[in-house]
Amino acid sequence: MNEITIKVNGKSVSGPVEGRTLLVDFLRGAGLTGTHVGCDTSQCGACVVHVDGKAVKSCSIFAAEAEGAEVATIEGQANPDGSLNAIQQAFQDHHGLQCGFCTPGMVMSAAALLKENPRPSEHEIREYLEGNICRCTGYHNIVKAILAASGQDVSAIAAE
Repeated sequence: MNEITIKVNGKSVSGPVEGRTLLVDFLRGAGLTGTHVGCDTSQCGACVVHVDGKAVKSCSIFAAEAEGAEVATIEGQANPDGSLNAIQQAFQDHHGLQCGFCTPGMVMSAAALLKENPRPSEHEIREYLEGNICRCTGYHNIVKAILAASGQDVSAIAAE
């Protein structure tokens, strides 16, 4: 066992890990259960977090690899006053979630996309989300939510 310390959502989180401990398991063990384990094979994207500003599927890296890194999870996305951030609010306003299982990963992926490309097209959003699986929504409203969060007009998007 090794002791690691990771800065998660601005706070230091330390704990013992075995070499095989995945970052997702470390985060969940630290009480940050918004990061979901969906597939354990890096296919679904439910576990997306940001490591040093980059979107990462936290089931695909070992916790020890994140030693000393800055990690952002869904729990750290709200505004300082606790209200929903623009992406979270857009997901709510545009019905971009149903069961909610994939939502943390979708929101984290959307945040990474909008950081890289503040005004993505519908096609760019769909392409970026290829690594995130949603079994409920059909993606249409997720795409609308991300467009809305980027400040774009969603009225031109045809209903599916």
